[in-house]
Amino acid sequence: MARERVLRMNDGVGETSYADNSTVQQKVILKVKPILEESIKRLCCTNFKSKLRVADLGCASGPNALMVMYDIVTIIDNTKLSLNQEGQVIWLQIYLNDLFENDFNNIFKLLPSFYQRVQERRDGVGACVVNATPGSFYGRLFPNNYIHFFQSSYSLHWLSQTPEELIKGAKPLNKGNIYITTTSSPIVFKAYLEQFQRDFSFFLKSRSDELKVGGIMVLTFQGREKAHEITHPLVVIGMLLKDMILEGLVEETKLDSFNLPIYFPTMEEVREVIEAEGSFTLQTLKTFKLGWDANLQDEVNGSLLDSKIRGEFIAKSIRVVFEPILTVEFGNEIMDELFSRFATKISQLIEFEALEYTNLVMSMGKA
Repeated sequence: MARERVLRMNDGVGETSYADNSTVQQKVILKVKPILEESIKRLCCTNFKSKLRVADLGCASGPNALMVMYDIVTIIDNTKLSLNQEGQVIWLQIYLNDLFENDFNNIFKLLPSFYQRVQERRDGVGACVVNATPGSFYGRLFPNNYIHFFQSSYSLHWLSQTPEELIKGAKPLNKGNIYITTTSSPIVFKAYLEQFQRDFSFFLKSRSDELKVGGIMVLTFQGREKAHEITHPLVVIGMLLKDMILEGLVEETKLDSFNLPIYFPTMEEVREVIEAEGSFTLQTLKTFKLGWDANLQDEVNGSLLDSKIRGEFIAKSIRVVFEPILTVEFGNEIMDELFSRFATKISQLIEFEALEYTNLVMSMGKA
């Protein structure tokens, strides 16, 4: 199946839409904001021109993409004040990128309020224009030496494809799993790592060609701390699908042949690719943790909500991301049942385990 045709977040608005269930991604953006601010300030101090071109790679749908862009407008504005250049007008061109099936219409509907917020800021911010740039970031998107600043949040753990080694043979190499687990063979680990290395290296080369000299990138994606640490909601989904095989709800051959095109690298694996590719100077590389429920708390007293509510929250946040690609393989008929079971299982696990994502954030400049 063509990745560009099936890989998207749940579109529209409502209970199972990404736009209304992306709180975890929003929390990640807030955690990364200090690094974003530091990088934009560095860019403005060394390359402060009348026009800045900024691209968000893997913007998805909903308010989060425009939230990042408004933060960038604010940082530019504040930097101008600190440099006593408040009279200088900056033309900001924003490019929102995602795959072709992404719900760009949802973003377009939010643009009038975004433009109004920008205009309501003090004089001198300058014009701001938002463009959509559909296509895969594993390849070229812009002309040479064109973009000043790239940012990407929670997208680069998606691979360009499932590793070919896992799908070209007659015998399934990762039988009964949809991703790497502790029971997966070394061959599976190696296949996923090598696919990530190829993809990330190609991504860096493409962005290097498109980035102006002195340009900066800030990237955030899910990773893991240790080489063989596998703790992720996808492992739980795989377990539940195996249970549903025993009940005749899922075909065993479909599960055995399905592997998600996703990889969560370690900090060392990321650093090795950046250094080997050679186009960028790494300025920041950090990790931070965030609960699967984004540390969901009662708005009144600040305490964590009960496990049932937290399980349901996590189930929704995972469903809006993975339902489209799971539906293509296993059918829409089982999705309600699958994620109902998932919510129940997570509400049990969360009582005994600290369920957290490991996130990697990095900033780098064009070498």
